[in-house]
Amino acid sequence: MAAIGRFSKGNEVFYAKVVDGEIFRLRGDVFGSPSFERNPTPRKGIRTLVPVVPSKIIAVGINYLDHAREMGRELPKEPLIWLKATTSLLPDGGKIEIPFPEHRTDFEAELAIVISRKIRNVSPTTAARYILGYTAAQDISDRHIQKSDGQWARCKSFDTFTPLGPYVETNIDPNELGIQQFQNGQLRQNSNTKQLIFKPAQLVSFISTNMTLLPGDVILTGTPSGVGPIQSGDRLEVRIQGLTPLVNSVK
Repeated sequence: MAAIGRFSKGNEVFYAKVVDGEIFRLRGDVFGSPSFERNPTPRKGIRTLVPVVPSKIIAVGINYLDHAREMGRELPKEPLIWLKATTSLLPDGGKIEIPFPEHRTDFEAELAIVISRKIRNVSPTTAARYILGYTAAQDISDRHIQKSDGQWARCKSFDTFTPLGPYVETNIDPNELGIQQFQNGQLRQNSNTKQLIFKPAQLVSFISTNMTLLPGDVILTGTPSGVGPIQSGDRLEVRIQGLTPLVNSVK
């Protein structure tokens, strides 16, 4: 496989391989041993959806060295995790809706892991076997609620607060990728996944010791320095080296 997307046409939903902008429908189980049609499917009338349907979204905080230094925080001894609502998912091209315009609401560019198989208690050395691939994400955050609640689930789980996609790249090394956030064409975040405190394999291993992970589950690996506020009319773009950019607008 390579880049895998999830699409709809009318009432039909299907997975496909994406090659040079063309889509080749998948046969079989995307989490098994799928094959693909030889001829591309015409793009007319096809919508791009979020690339997977997870049972849960696990987010990771304070996981970039530059972001920890920016906030003046000590480096965590183990990953700081919480759950986000799956109803917060938003596809590439979708609009992020700010429920409380009077609150500061921030963008956070992130690399996301997609799990391929049911797992529990895997080691860091074997964790990569259970990763389908990687995609781009935003972890949109209402800072007013984050501060007032003292925990991070509600402030990051509003509808549209987890843009994800557009595709899952199944053939990429995640450990040294440039990651950038653009806001209205202006570069806001500019880092590299080599700044990650806990690498993807470590995260999968750690989380699997605390909960069972299922095919399609998504892990957001954290955001680098440079997070900032969004407002209606903004155009946000997450660019991660080797992945198709994730682009969303704000209203």
